Amino acid sequence: MAGELRRVRVTVNGLVQGVGFRYFVFERAQSLGVTGWVRNLRDGRVEAEVEGKDDQVNMLLDIMREGPTFAHVESCNVFPLSGGQQYQDFRIAPNGQ
Repeated sequence: MAGELRRVRVTVNGLVQGVGFRYFVFERAQSLGVTGWVRNLRDGRVEAEVEGKDDQVNMLLDIMREGPTFAHVESCNVFPLSGGQQYQDFRIAPNGQ
């Protein structure tokens, strides 16, 4: 159902660092009203954890599959997570491993 709460972890592969990808996701997430975080990984991928209503999360995932102008997304892997309402807002997190 479109209104159900959904929580996912996402890894995005391709040319996704140095092109404003995290800020792009941050702005779109805030405008959609989803919560969670986004960060760069040392191996060149971007990782995010996103939660919100199913339709909002799906919209953000579609946006992440496209990326900003200078990005080139090769793949976007989505992993469902249990639990919900873990976050109050959306933020850019420190870089991860």
